[in-house]
Amino acid sequence: MNFEELQNHLEPENIGSAPLSVRLGVILTLCIIIIGAGLWFDTQNQLIELENHQVKEFELKEEFKLKAGQAAKLELYKEQLAEMNATFGALLRQLPEKTDVESLLVDVSQTGLASGLEVNKFKPSAEEKKGFYAELPIKLEVIGSFHEMATFISGIAALPRIVTISDMKLEPAKKDSKDAASTDGRLQMSATAKTYRYLQEDEQ
Repeated sequence: MNFEELQNHLEPENIGSAPLSVRLGVILTLCIIIIGAGLWFDTQNQLIELENHQVKEFELKEEFKLKAGQAAKLELYKEQLAEMNATFGALLRQLPEKTDVESLLVDVSQTGLASGLEVNKFKPSAEEKKGFYAELPIKLEVIGSFHEMATFISGIAALPRIVTISDMKLEPAKKDSKDAASTDGRLQMSATAKTYRYLQEDEQ
């Protein structure tokens, strides 16, 4: 069978009368094409799925490395937590309870007087609750030398309880109220001293 006869047998209208070998060849070719196409498209899906699994595997490995590192440092974290709790407890002990506030206010006032300052204003304000502690602002206005001011601030820092100074304003003190321009070298400081107390659970 030459090429022209084969081509003639492969025509759609003649394929039914083609020799058995030709029909078997056509059927085999079609089967190979169908199977090949199925395998190709199925393989493509499998390749995409494989790529997704590889990405997931990489993410899981990274997550495992992170958690393994955290687990290895667990004891260190526990030690740090215990240290932080101890530090926090020490700081809490520096906050007065309700019964200690009055004595703390007296300490602040006496620190100012012991520094040689002239106290013109010492006015505690209403306390402000902030989470687990309350803030007690005290408006201060004192007059004295720079050295006396420094001694006062140093004395405040040395108190066993936490006291902070904010909104500080220094200006020359007036020597004579009749002469606004006259000063005697002393300074006038207005500031807000803040003390703190720990709030009990029922107050929080």
